[in-house]
Amino acid sequence: MDTSGFLEWLKGSLSSPENAVGRKILRFVRPDDDKKFFRMLQAERSKHKNLRGIRRLGIIRAYSCPIPPDGLPASFGGVIDWEDDIRIATHSALPRPAAQRASFRGIPWGVRRIRAPEAWSRTTGHRVKVGVIDTGVDFDHPDLRHSLERGINLLYRTMLPYDDNGHGTHIAGTIAAANRMQGMIGVAPRSVIYPIKAFDYNGTAYVSDIILGIDWSVRNRMDVVNMSFGMRTRSKSLLDAVAGAYRSGVLIVASSGNDGKQGRIDYPARSRYTVAVGATNRKGEIASFTNRSDAVDIYAPGEKVDSCWLRGNHKTMSGTSMATSHVTGAIALLLAHKPGLAPDRVKAVLKRSMRPLKNARAPRKAGELDIMRMLQASDKMT
Repeated sequence: MDTSGFLEWLKGSLSSPENAVGRKILRFVRPDDDKKFFRMLQAERSKHKNLRGIRRLGIIRAYSCPIPPDGLPASFGGVIDWEDDIRIATHSALPRPAAQRASFRGIPWGVRRIRAPEAWSRTTGHRVKVGVIDTGVDFDHPDLRHSLERGINLLYRTMLPYDDNGHGTHIAGTIAAANRMQGMIGVAPRSVIYPIKAFDYNGTAYVSDIILGIDWSVRNRMDVVNMSFGMRTRSKSLLDAVAGAYRSGVLIVASSGNDGKQGRIDYPARSRYTVAVGATNRKGEIASFTNRSDAVDIYAPGEKVDSCWLRGNHKTMSGTSMATSHVTGAIALLLAHKPGLAPDRVKAVLKRSMRPLKNARAPRKAGELDIMRMLQASDKMT
C-alpha cells in the first residue's frame, strides 16, 4: 500500500476543523504497512499540528484519529480496517445520594462478606500493582494517600490523574483503602493503586482511551487491572487489547453491567480474557440490577457499598462497578500470596472456590467470592 498517499490524505482531511466530526480506530491489514506509516507519522507530526490528533494504540497496532463525515476513500478499502471510536460509561446503578462527610469508619459490609479480614494474617496484597482505569482518584483522601502511586492522566498528560467525578475514588477505596484508625479499610490494604484517568467528569471515555489505558498497564507491568465499565456494542479493537493484556500476564476484571438482563452481559466482560463480575446484595443474593449469564465468572457485593468519595468524603453506591472492585482486591490478595500466578490460573482458582448463591434461579455454575476459600484453593494447586 502507498502509506505516504494515505498520510497525505489525512493531512488534507484534517486541515479543516468542520471535517472532524467523529473519531475512528484504524488498523492496517498488513503489519509492514503499519510500520511504514508509523515511521512517517512520527517524522511529519512535528511539522503538521493537525496530525497531533492521531494517537497510536500500540497494543493493537492501530490509530485513533478524527475522520471526516464521508469516511475513508474507497481506494483504501481492503488495506485498512476501521471502526467507530465510541464512548463507554462507568457502571453505577442507583441514583447517587448526597456524599457523607467523614461519616464511615471501619470495614465495609462487602469487605466482611467476602471474608477479607480473615485473610489479612496471611496476605494484605503487599506491593501488588493494581491499575484502575477510571475517572482518576482523590490523591488527598486520608483513606487512600498511603495506597497510591502517580499513575497517568490520558486526557491531560501533564496533569496528575485527579478525580473530577468520584467513581474512580470509590473503586480505589474498596480495593485498597488503608486508614485503620480514622477511616475505612479496603479488601487489599497494602496493595498499590495506579490510577489511570481515561474517563471525564461525566464518567465517559472513548474506546481508544481505554485501549491506551490497557497499553499503559501492560507496559508498566500492572498485576491486575480494574475496569468498572462496559458497553452493549462489541468493539473488536477493545477486545483485542484485552486479549493482548491477558497474553502478557495482565488480568483485567470487568463489570457485567446494570441493566438487569438475563443471558447477556456487557463488553468487555463478555470476553473470555477477563474476569466478568456480577453483583450481590447483603443476603448473598444476585442484585436485581445486575446483568447475569453463564459468562459471568463470579459475583461479589455491589448493593449499597460504602467507600471513599471526593474531598475526603465517603459515599454509598450500588452497581456492578462496586462488585468488580471487590474482586480486584481479592485478586491482589491472591497475587501477594502466590506471586506470578498467571491469568488463567487466577481464573481457575476463583471458579473453584466460589460460595454457592442463594437465589433459587441463579445461573448455572454461578457463585459468590469467598477469599478464604480462594486462598485454600490456591494452596492446593500444583
